[in-house]
Amino acid sequence: MTDLNINIIEDGHIATPLGFHADGQHVGLKHKSKDLGWIISDVPASVAGVFTTNQIQAAPVQLTKYTIQSGQLQAIIVNSGNANAVTGPIGLQHAKEMQQVTADVLNLPTDLVAVASTGIIGQVLPIEKVTHGIHQLKATGNAPAFAQAIMTTDTLEKHVTISAEISGTTITMSGVAKGSGMLHPNMATMLAFITTDANINSDLLQKSLSDDVETSFNQITIDGDTSTNDTVLVMANGQANNPEILADTVAYAQFTQMLHYVTEYLAIHMAKDGEGATKLISVHTNGAKEMNDARMIAKKVVGSSLVKAAIFGKDPNWGRIIAAIGATSVIINPQNIDIKINNIAVLLASQPVSYDEQMLAQELEQDEITIDIDLHSGNATGKAWGCDLTYEYVKINALYTT
Repeated sequence: MTDLNINIIEDGHIATPLGFHADGQHVGLKHKSKDLGWIISDVPASVAGVFTTNQIQAAPVQLTKYTIQSGQLQAIIVNSGNANAVTGPIGLQHAKEMQQVTADVLNLPTDLVAVASTGIIGQVLPIEKVTHGIHQLKATGNAPAFAQAIMTTDTLEKHVTISAEISGTTITMSGVAKGSGMLHPNMATMLAFITTDANINSDLLQKSLSDDVETSFNQITIDGDTSTNDTVLVMANGQANNPEILADTVAYAQFTQMLHYVTEYLAIHMAKDGEGATKLISVHTNGAKEMNDARMIAKKVVGSSLVKAAIFGKDPNWGRIIAAIGATSVIINPQNIDIKINNIAVLLASQPVSYDEQMLAQELEQDEITIDIDLHSGNATGKAWGCDLTYEYVKINALYTT
């Protein structure tokens, strides 16, 4: 039995798990808001990471991918407002300088410090502001401020903290993320950091994260673009003193449940906070032959500009939904597809059905829209999340650097 009683810690933050600390400060990379933060573990922690699949990868991504190969990490330094991407050799030099200064301030080896950046691409990082700011950060600082320090066009902080009992020990896990535009499957302009006091080795932690992102972070799409800076890091420092979590055990299954709760929560809230968004769109595919088929269709529908525009316009145009389904490479039975919008059937067995137009119009006024698709081809299911396409999205991205 792997079901867990997961407790949400309402006042939690990224440093709630035992043995973690965090801080966030304003150091001048952005006009007013906080723009530099760190997460610190009292002891070296097991680490796992997944990164952007874009062939153009920012300097911090290159450095951190190399750094975590040892399987251990003790600190993460993060800046917002500047991506430190596509600036030539100076970019990697600046990422290494961020790493070195952080290591010096915390009296740690450099190979225990990860670096992440987010913001405008192609501008040289004002490294003096960053290095000066690192000296301003406090080892036991204002931990909730870290969530603010990593935001760019986000309008809301995205964080969650949970606890559950595994093998008789209370395990705590916290996650924090940023991302509201350039979000697309296979990672996006998103940063996500997860801390836990669980005792699990880095190889198993990496497996759990790599498996999990396929059904969480890789199932969100805002605008179809994949960034240069996407990074997800998980640190597990073992300070809960639980028996080590081993593969193919109930404890491991329960740990993966906790991890998925955190990653799915963050994924949904990133989709909900998409640039200019007024509505969260959730697509649930049922009755597929394979899980990948279900996920692909859900992702295709939620990523369709025509579907997103229709939802923004409160237009129940199911034709755009079924067209998106048919545009995938998934083998389907075109004669037997059901579609519901907020639980109101608009298509059954690929035939339009009568529905209460006034009721559906009221449903489309809601800020959360769920599209249910049934392919009647198997038992596999999949989900994806996104948001509507609005005038405000165009405005934000038309003027992003100006």
